[in-house]
Amino acid sequence: MENKQQGSLAGFLVPSIIGIILFMIPVQYDGSWTIVVKIIADMISNAIGDMLPGLCLIIVTVSAILGVIFLGKPNFIATYPIVANTFSTTAIWVVIRIVGAIFIWLTYFGVDADNPDSTIGLITSGDNGGFVLNDLLSVLVVIFLLAGLLLPLLLDFGLLEFIGAMLTKVMRPLFTIPGRAAVDCITSWIGDGTLGVMLTANQYEGGYYSKREAAIISTTFSAVSITFSIVVLAQVDLMEYFGLYYLLICAIGIVCALILPRIPPLSLKKDEYLVPGKAMGESLPEGYTTSFQYGIALARERVAEHRGFEQFMEGAFKNAAGMWFGVLPVVMCIGTLALVLANHTTIFDTLGLPFLPLLQLLDVPQAEAVSKTMIVGFTDMFTPSVLAAGTITSPMAKFIVAVISVTQLIYLSEVGGLILGSKIPVNLPELFILFLERTIISLLIAAPVAHMFFTA
Repeated sequence: MENKQQGSLAGFLVPSIIGIILFMIPVQYDGSWTIVVKIIADMISNAIGDMLPGLCLIIVTVSAILGVIFLGKPNFIATYPIVANTFSTTAIWVVIRIVGAIFIWLTYFGVDADNPDSTIGLITSGDNGGFVLNDLLSVLVVIFLLAGLLLPLLLDFGLLEFIGAMLTKVMRPLFTIPGRAAVDCITSWIGDGTLGVMLTANQYEGGYYSKREAAIISTTFSAVSITFSIVVLAQVDLMEYFGLYYLLICAIGIVCALILPRIPPLSLKKDEYLVPGKAMGESLPEGYTTSFQYGIALARERVAEHRGFEQFMEGAFKNAAGMWFGVLPVVMCIGTLALVLANHTTIFDTLGLPFLPLLQLLDVPQAEAVSKTMIVGFTDMFTPSVLAAGTITSPMAKFIVAVISVTQLIYLSEVGGLILGSKIPVNLPELFILFLERTIISLLIAAPVAHMFFTA
């Protein structure tokens, strides 16, 4: 019996520690802080970078074709559950996959890319479809593969059960979510927000999160990584303020996590589960005196239930296929359309006007220029800092824009697209409302703090 217990404990510790090292421990590499999975992804991207746009083209095309086929629910759909789960979707999402496929074919072959005044050129130009394909999808395709293959190390060997038992008394009263959500949060903040969405979607589909919990975690805790925060601040040339900048981002993130779950639309979500009976209890059962003891017991139970290599690979390919064929087409479609609107229309200038009185009330310098960056962050997180670098001269104003663009969190070209492409129960209007709520909360905190460290 002792050997079985020790083996069960090792089965929990070894893969969990490897997963933590890969996804959650920051390391310094090539002069900057990152995580091991991102290092591996960058190595793969550098080695086969020229092939990645073509790979994305194949993936998005296959997704559209099989999405159409599976709308008819062919007889073989029940034979291959992973395939069925990946390609079975609603008509509206099939349309989005088809549009994404059209966009990627036009962009890949550069149709009218040098003529942005034409309709097709708007789609394919380097600032729009070209940016999404070459700068976003070509990065995401490698990260999704690695994350899909390796995420079972965090998911399947008891780590979430252990951390859930340890942190339930903290996460539940503060943020109204299970303790296991702490893993999503840490993975996002240290690693990448897309990884957090993937993890959350996986846990929701497995029945471990309710609709309400999955919506809260994906829109509140799938935060921007440290690495990308550095990129944003460097874009506005204020790296000497990184300490203040990142502390402020963390503080705003915590405040948003305290407030948003308690107000609509998140507070209106139901505690309903896709798979009943999987969620972990909130109190210590009889026979356990500490959360640590209970957490170890739950972890061992999870390991005992694991079918070994077969289940590991099944979960790995399910994760990777879901993100490749389910999410990349959404990012290509919605991300491209969002950038077209941002770069070639005045819609975001107009939408930013309601923020002008608040910015003026908060005494933000160059308030009119700053107001134009407020809504554009809904399309892509990097765009506000690019606009600020080109149109804003005040260091205080640029600092505020850099902070807001990160704490707004929900941008369609990546995290928002991932959420919409997953089964997480949050729709586009709800995402926009959450984006506005985060923007207002962020402004009310960031502007006064900026006044303490900058002069107008």
